[in-house]
Amino acid sequence: MAEVALVDEVLGEYAESIGRDFAGYRNHAYRVACFCTELSHAGVEAREKIAIAAALHDVGIWTDHTFDYLEPSVAVATSYLARAGRSHWTPEIAAMIRHHHRISSSGERADWLVEPFRKADWMDVSFGAITCGLPRAFVRETIARWPNAGFHRKLAQLTIGRWRSHPLSPLPMVRL
Repeated sequence: MAEVALVDEVLGEYAESIGRDFAGYRNHAYRVACFCTELSHAGVEAREKIAIAAALHDVGIWTDHTFDYLEPSVAVATSYLARAGRSHWTPEIAAMIRHHHRISSSGERADWLVEPFRKADWMDVSFGAITCGLPRAFVRETIARWPNAGFHRKLAQLTIGRWRSHPLSPLPMVRL
């Protein structure tokens, strides 16, 4: 699975920032990449975009030490794409990151990967309860292949901390 190697390559730069949460976040990125690839029937270029977005979509939690991490994650992705000579992918990957926590459809271009990426992230955050039409066996196998490793526990801790400090805005990344 080539996208897994690219996830590792992209994430490697942020391993120190992510620290002890690295294995959990990496596995989350793998699962999201796998689900999105399957949902979108992605070709080679799309798989690369998916891997980059998966690797960086939540990274602002650690690079900027914030639970309001969408724009910090977009900034990291924009910088990565510039260094990688792929700035022309920035609008699509930025939209993938900005909209991955939307509850409803993003309304972005149908030919972009925004919707399958959004659905893939919801599949993972829901522990596979949401399948978006993928076979349950595939979802279970993917989750078993790349175990949680504390990722959802970290999200719960961050949510509780944010709720205590910002009770009127506990989930700033979620959009309708």
